[in-house]
Amino acid sequence: MDAIDLSLVELLRGNARLSYAELARQVGLSAPAVHERVGKLESGGVIRAYRAEVEPEAIGLGVTALIGIVEDSTADTDDVLEAFRQMPEIESCYFMAGVESFLLKARVGTIAELEQLIVRLNRTPGVASTRTGIALSTKWENRPQPLQPAAS
Repeated sequence: MDAIDLSLVELLRGNARLSYAELARQVGLSAPAVHERVGKLESGGVIRAYRAEVEPEAIGLGVTALIGIVEDSTADTDDVLEAFRQMPEIESCYFMAGVESFLLKARVGTIAELEQLIVRLNRTPGVASTRTGIALSTKWENRPQPLQPAAS
């Protein structure tokens, strides 16, 4: 990635709805050249997706929980991960160093729904135990870091 690609990624991280014409204006290229570059960033896996960021409470997901998972020593990690993928409440899954194998970010509508999710997680083959923290509020999330130019 060169400096122009980094600029395009930075602009799209700030507003994924920018037109090719606007992107082109901001990086000093033609719209077709920007279209081609963005296509290469997409096909190369640098840009993975475009999505609408919504207010969770506005769509009935007012409870955010961070759930640590201790994996059973006999667990098949791929099977455990597949079980997590089947649970739509789980937004993010991180593989961790330390006692807990995974850290899950889950969103649900109510504490009762969170309780049901925790029960399902604890019944998942390969899960030895869980530890849950409930977020009281979200100060920020998904904040993109400024991109640093790659060292030559």
